[in-house]
Amino acid sequence: MRVDAHHHVWDLAVRDQPWTAGLPALRRTFTFDDLVPALDRNAIDGTILVQTMTVPVATSANDDGETSEMLALARTRPRILGVVGWADLTTVTPDSFPRDPLLVGIRHQVQSEPDPRWLLRPDVQRGLAAVAEAGLVYDLVVTAGQLPVVAETVARLPRLRFVLDHAGKPPIASGRLDPWRAHLTAIARHPNVACKLSGLVTEAGPGLETIFPYARHVLDTFGPDRVMFGSDWPVLRLRTDYDGVVTLAGRWTAGLTAPERAAVFGGTAVRWYRLKQRE
Repeated sequence: MRVDAHHHVWDLAVRDQPWTAGLPALRRTFTFDDLVPALDRNAIDGTILVQTMTVPVATSANDDGETSEMLALARTRPRILGVVGWADLTTVTPDSFPRDPLLVGIRHQVQSEPDPRWLLRPDVQRGLAAVAEAGLVYDLVVTAGQLPVVAETVARLPRLRFVLDHAGKPPIASGRLDPWRAHLTAIARHPNVACKLSGLVTEAGPGLETIFPYARHVLDTFGPDRVMFGSDWPVLRLRTDYDGVVTLAGRWTAGLTAPERAAVFGGTAVRWYRLKQRE
């Protein structure tokens, strides 16, 4: 089964996305039905729908409405195999999460938190432990500068399955590999962490071919069994289209065996998020 492990939808009439202001390519509503033709063209069987809220917890402006909306959508679209929703990690308990088999993970925009060590706060650590106890995955969306804190976090919580979104946002446009490369190597030593080949086109400079050394390092350090393809649609529209991202990912994985490519393009996501094909 081929899986896109990371995409979004949003309806600006229901929930504004202030971060899209000034980005004409993204400043509109995107529905799952808008994505379906691209999935068909690229033989993608299923997807994981991921939250988009960007407001830090400290503002008290977050709520779980988006998660409920995504789960409701997923129930009507069998190709959505799972939802990565939002929860306030500073307050959750294992019983806080919706009892819905389509909820496979939790994510918070750690990259937007003003405290660089937010993940290590005692209340957040308790929340992450609750995610583990609930049997869910935790998606990490962080900046490259936050990767040392990620390494400490995943070491403290070996029972929690983590996924590092967008390969930790490497500074591709600058051409620098380190210290991102060293931090990623340290994180990959922990077997409870997988990594998404997603979101790299928006970190790149003028030439998308500059992504290759970063993608190669992800595959070398995590191995195909802990790497998963994610389109990051519709954010990818800032640099290319869906077909372009799939083509790039095919080039990044061209040196792998057929079983290894199958892992990156679906097998890893199915196993890590415990996805089930839907009718």
